[in-house]
Amino acid sequence: MDSLYIKNMVCSRCIRVVKDELIHFGLDVIDVQLGKVILAKVPQNLEKLNNHLKLNGFELLEDKNAKIVESIKSQILELIYSNSLEEMEINLSQYLAKHLGKDYSTLSKLFSDIESITIEKYFILNKVERVKELMVYNELTLSEIAYKLGYSSVQHLSNQFKKTTGLSPSHFNKSKQSRRPLDALNKGEIL
Repeated sequence: MDSLYIKNMVCSRCIRVVKDELIHFGLDVIDVQLGKVILAKVPQNLEKLNNHLKLNGFELLEDKNAKIVESIKSQILELIYSNSLEEMEINLSQYLAKHLGKDYSTLSKLFSDIESITIEKYFILNKVERVKELMVYNELTLSEIAYKLGYSSVQHLSNQFKKTTGLSPSHFNKSKQSRRPLDALNKGEIL
């Protein structure tokens, strides 16, 4: 079994698309996760595969450091979207160090050097996008959203939301501002 690392996988739909594309490409897919694919055998022509994936906005990663950065992003997105933040007993730096098996200061420096944004800022940007998504669905109160995403209070969520977007959560709801695609955040773009 061989692994490939793929950039811009940010959701479960990305997993499905990549898996379908790899099968369509004729590969024996063992497993697909955010940012990582396990194949029975890696194809000879990776350039052709990479061009095929680029048609859907994905890209093969070959650089070791880029693979680590993509793993950091995948862990953060999985954490935010798995609803694990409400019960998380360790902080983000400990979580990443534990799950990636590397010292957090090394991960932090590497991430900042490659993405030109800190891990913390990336985490906040993605949490705020998740808040927007949950607000648009209009199924949870702001208090429930704050709890679900591990905020200490609604005020903490509101302050972080306003600092990041320039709008209060209630103003965002009234103005019907749009959400941002997660892959735009993955490129380190600031709101």
